[in-house]
Amino acid sequence: MSLLEISNLSVVFGGLKALCDFDLTLEQGELVGLIGPNGAGKTTTFNIVTGVYRPTAGDVRLDGRSIVGFKPHQINHRGIARTFQNIRLFAGMSVLDNVLVGFNQSLRHGFAGTVFRTPRHQHEDQRNQDRAVELLSTLGLDDRAMEIAHNLPYGDQRRLEIARALATNPKVLLLDEPAAGMNPQEKIELSGLIEMIRQRFGVGIWLIEHDMKLVMSICQRLTVLDHGQVIAVGTPEQVRADPRVCEAYLGEPT
Repeated sequence: MSLLEISNLSVVFGGLKALCDFDLTLEQGELVGLIGPNGAGKTTTFNIVTGVYRPTAGDVRLDGRSIVGFKPHQINHRGIARTFQNIRLFAGMSVLDNVLVGFNQSLRHGFAGTVFRTPRHQHEDQRNQDRAVELLSTLGLDDRAMEIAHNLPYGDQRRLEIARALATNPKVLLLDEPAAGMNPQEKIELSGLIEMIRQRFGVGIWLIEHDMKLVMSICQRLTVLDHGQVIAVGTPEQVRADPRVCEAYLGEPT
C-alpha cells in the first residue's frame, strides 16, 4: 500500500476534459515531479488531491483511505499540505505567527481553554511556540521570526510558506512551482532545502516545477502531462529522452 495512491483520476469542466485517467503513487520519503507545458492540468491535479475540486471520476487514497469528497481543511488534517504558485502568506502578520497558524489545526484546548487561559491552553501555546521557533531555525528563518511577512525577501517568503505547511505535520507535501520568481542562487538554495526536508521530515514530496535543471537534479521520478493526458512516466533520464516529451515540452534533445 502506497502512502498516496491516485487512480484513474479525471475531471471535466463544462465539457472540457482537464484531466484524464491520471495515475500516481507516492511513498514515504519519495520525491516525485509533475511537469508539462502551461495549461497541461498540473495545478488542477493538485487542486483535486487537496479537495479544491471534486473529480468527475477516479480515486485519491491516503494511507489506503479515500479522501475524495473531503474539504481542504479535512484533507490537510489527514496529512496533505501544500504551497501555491502565487505565495499565500498572512502578509501583515509576523513570520512566527504565520507558522503558528499552521499548528492551530492540531490545537486541543477548545474555546473555553482559550477564553480562561487554562493550564492546558498555556502548555499547548508554549509547546507550539517552541516548535515554531525550531521549525524556523531548521529552515533558516529564526533570525527573522518577528519580522512582518511581506517585508521578507522573495526567497524567504517561499521558505516561510513551506515552513507553515510543515507546521501542519504532513505526511505528503505538495509544492506548486516553488522556484517561480527566484533568481539562480535562490533556486540552488531551494534545491538543497527540498532535499533536506525530504530527509529530515520523512515526508513524501510531490513537486510541480518548470525549472528543468532543478527538477532533473532532485526528483526520483517524473510524470509528464500534456492537455490533461499523461504522456510519460519515468526517471528524469528516461523522461528527458522521450520523443513525446521533447515534442510537447522540452524541445529537441541536445
